[in-house]
Amino acid sequence: MQSRTRIILGVDAGTTSVKTVAFDLDGRIASVSRSSVRVQRSDDGRAEADMDHIWDAAASTITAVVEEIGDAEIVALGVTGQGDGAWLVDADGRPAGPAALWLDGRAHARLDDWLGDGRADAVHEATGSPLFAGALPILVDELMAADPSLRDCAATQLNCKDWLRFKLTGRRATDPSEASRTYLHTGTGAYADGLFAALGQEHVRDLLPEVLDPQQIAGPVDPHVAAALGLPEGLPVVVGVVDTAAAGVGLGVLDDGRGYAILGTTSLVGINHASRADVRTESSIVLATGRGSQVLESMAPMTGTPNLDWVRATLGLDDEDWVVVEKQAVAVPPGSGGVIYLPYGAPSGERAPFFAPDASASWLGMSVTTTSGQLLRSVYEGLAFSLRESTEALGLDGPLLVCGGGSDSDLLCAILADVTARDIVRQDEPEVGARGVATLAMAAVGLADDLHDASRRLTPSTTTFRPDSARVALYDEAYSLFIATRDALRPHWPGLRHLRESAGHADPSASHAH
Repeated sequence: MQSRTRIILGVDAGTTSVKTVAFDLDGRIASVSRSSVRVQRSDDGRAEADMDHIWDAAASTITAVVEEIGDAEIVALGVTGQGDGAWLVDADGRPAGPAALWLDGRAHARLDDWLGDGRADAVHEATGSPLFAGALPILVDELMAADPSLRDCAATQLNCKDWLRFKLTGRRATDPSEASRTYLHTGTGAYADGLFAALGQEHVRDLLPEVLDPQQIAGPVDPHVAAALGLPEGLPVVVGVVDTAAAGVGLGVLDDGRGYAILGTTSLVGINHASRADVRTESSIVLATGRGSQVLESMAPMTGTPNLDWVRATLGLDDEDWVVVEKQAVAVPPGSGGVIYLPYGAPSGERAPFFAPDASASWLGMSVTTTSGQLLRSVYEGLAFSLRESTEALGLDGPLLVCGGGSDSDLLCAILADVTARDIVRQDEPEVGARGVATLAMAAVGLADDLHDASRRLTPSTTTFRPDSARVALYDEAYSLFIATRDALRPHWPGLRHLRESAGHADPSASHAH
């Protein structure tokens, strides 16, 4: 009698979609289901998501995968997702309101106050990371000032993956990587009790869930949830990590001194250190990995794939498939006809490798002869320049492992190889974040000797993009101009943001004609 195929499920809840991936114990993908989720934006910088909708999306993808894999034996489940923001839940386990996401910009003015009065420094001293508008400590103040009833209504802060795991198991908990972005002292591994007093936020301490080992089993799936989703009763659910850290696990980047990059809604370049004492810069995001004293030091520029979505729409290519769009950029020689794109398009500004909440995007070097293809390619190059700056700041050497939606683009990977003058290594199978939490789950339930063994079993083959010496020389010159022109514009970013905000409130029907 043939044995049933054993399957581990990885759920990855990103900013714009939720997906469930079924992996067999050799790392092959048996099934994938994806559901889009909507980010609700407004002119005041708000970026929110409906928490119930995100759970519904996760539930539907789990159900779809379970149906597709048939009689396979599901042995464990792991969850990861987007980080930061405020995901407040009431005492009955219901959302206290929509989730304010990591890219929410409502606290922009409040951030200026915190930077001036020392509260931002207090957050940095404890967590090791600079504060930005979408981080919980400042965002919770912004939300509660706008809606004082939240102070009484909210019972627990659960980040995205913690919310989904709570819906699966009923347990309110988090892990060191998520807690590192709230109030965890990344040197000690415990919540920094003095930080609450320094921020005048003693009331927030009670909102924070317990911090568990990422490889720990948080609990079994609730029997009613299991029945509704088609999951086996008693299925263990691992604690997991935030998506940026899960990607590192999925890429097999576990040891100290190793690094990787994520080309996603935001970018990320990270490197593992033995402890926080080894962190190189003051502008890095520092995450405790849950593997002893190890921390992940990362630069997380806001310069991600939304720049590509924006330029596609701006050039009237929304209806074209990305394969067709990229052909136009591939047809343009490296250097984009002298056009340089500064990829600082996020409403909340930039956070790495420098901090500039007023940062804005620009095209430079254009003329009336500039083509749409040159504009398009320059955006790819601008993203690569931004990533190069972060790799140099972190001191990354050798080949760079990459993942994220942007890494699906052969063009972006090839440009990144030329811009950084290093091999770019991409896994041949996608879903790296889901693979990372499946790896944690595999180790947690004893199907591998340890996390390294689980990683070896689940890691797929790779494709390598190698730099071309002629293009490397050209991009060295372009990169120097990218940095020089960007730095020359930086003093004017506050004025440009003010102008943008003022123009946004102007009456378009007003006329000076008589």
